[in-house]
Amino acid sequence: MTRKINIGVVFGGKSAEHEISLMSATSIIKAIDEKKYNVVPIGITKEGSWMIYNGPIEKIESGEWEHISNKLLKDRPKENAFSIIPVGKKEYDISDVIPPGLENKIDVVFPVLHGPYGEDGTIQGLLEMADIPYVGAGVLASALCMDKIYAKKIFELVGLNVVEYFVVLRNRLKAYIHEYISIIEKKFEYPVFIKPSNLGSSLGITKACSRDELIKGLNGAAKYDRKILVERSISCREIECGVLGNDEPLASVVGEIIPSHEFYNYEAKYFDEGKSKLIIPADIPKNKSDEIRQMAVTAYRALDCSGLSRIDFFLERGTNRVYINEVNTMPGFTKYSMYPLLWQKTGLPYDKLINKLIELALERYDDK
Repeated sequence: MTRKINIGVVFGGKSAEHEISLMSATSIIKAIDEKKYNVVPIGITKEGSWMIYNGPIEKIESGEWEHISNKLLKDRPKENAFSIIPVGKKEYDISDVIPPGLENKIDVVFPVLHGPYGEDGTIQGLLEMADIPYVGAGVLASALCMDKIYAKKIFELVGLNVVEYFVVLRNRLKAYIHEYISIIEKKFEYPVFIKPSNLGSSLGITKACSRDELIKGLNGAAKYDRKILVERSISCREIECGVLGNDEPLASVVGEIIPSHEFYNYEAKYFDEGKSKLIIPADIPKNKSDEIRQMAVTAYRALDCSGLSRIDFFLERGTNRVYINEVNTMPGFTKYSMYPLLWQKTGLPYDKLINKLIELALERYDDK
């Protein structure tokens, strides 16, 4: 293209990871090359309203963007972000809503959304129907990776090690709590980990060391999802690997997380101001690093991922056995986030990584 590419950066969303999305989007927008791209920030409120945002980028992370957008749209309440997404061959005149000089459509979308309604195939399906390129995995891969239970089933099918697990259904939890407890206690020794099946950023995850903590953890996870995952606890190191690409994906160096809390929970990930340590590259033998990188690519291909993913592993102490934990199709992009730091250490700096992701989105669209 001779003109600048119009990129819509979508942030916010209806999930519990709304605030993390604001942090990631702020970093990404600041890093996008203004010589190549016109950036159109598009915010989604927690209630699900879409709004084009024209204010200072710094106001996104604080959440003030929403008030500014509402004020700008006061005289034209029917205007929203859907007016710039082309439907079929039709394009809309958006000259009065976005910066002067921007042509009449978005060329590609960067959906910087974490968790349900953003990383689970829903917005990907919307963008497929609108026939617009977008960064990241498609509908199927997004949905599979978002659901920890079904992702584990795919891992098992391709021969990747997973930690033993058990599934609890929320709608049966109240009536069958004692039966569930009996099964879990026969299957595992305490402690166990309890996780919502469809959520990221370690939200809703607890470690239970007793029956009372197990009951509390199950009820807590049930607030987030209808399916709850109970996993055997292992003594391990937490290792992560970044994958980048479409049909020929590449794996980054691997990194290790030394969490500031007992495990790498929500607070440790985003609000401990660097207290959790990210060691890149991880101090592990080369053969283990190579094994993890190969497993990452195998999982990426098995789930039909594209664009990017951060893949999380456990390296068991004592046995040195590697277990795959989960795949994140839109990992965090804050200044503390592992995924961009992994690629920076691999030789691809932040701004070039963002540019590569946009190129991969357009490549995948053209191929389709």
